[in-house]
Amino acid sequence: MAAQIITKDYLNYLFDYKNGELFWKNPISTKLKIGQKAGSKGSNNYLKVSINGKFYLNHRIIFMMHYGYFPKIVDHIDNNSLNNLIENLRPATKSQNQHNANISKNNKSGIKGIYCHKANSKWKVQFKLNGKKMYFGEYNDIDYAKFVVEAMRYKYHKEFARG
Repeated sequence: MAAQIITKDYLNYLFDYKNGELFWKNPISTKLKIGQKAGSKGSNNYLKVSINGKFYLNHRIIFMMHYGYFPKIVDHIDNNSLNNLIENLRPATKSQNQHNANISKNNKSGIKGIYCHKANSKWKVQFKLNGKKMYFGEYNDIDYAKFVVEAMRYKYHKEFARG
């Protein structure tokens, strides 16, 4: 049997979408039941479903079902990988997806984009934009550094800015 091409029509044939979740409409296995939730949580905390032996992320399927294409990256606006409401999904570049990422667990300042410059004990404001490091100064006052980084994120990251 030839591999099925994954199209909007094929996905809408297989699944029903309700409130951010997928349900089998036409199961492709006898182990699955009509109306059964589709997908299981993977090790990366994203829901995934197997279609003809290949795994697809549920949020990507939902995006395709609504818009008819798979973008390179589907961003969860609220950063919750399990919130697959269509209103919470948007196409993004790798850079935009990183702008919307949560703060790194290695961050010592508690504020994304602010680092303690050990040589002079000042708060350094910097982040990447399109793979290039952007530098916005060093400040004695962390609150002022926070003001600067938030303003710059809003200016450069626009709707993908996340604090």
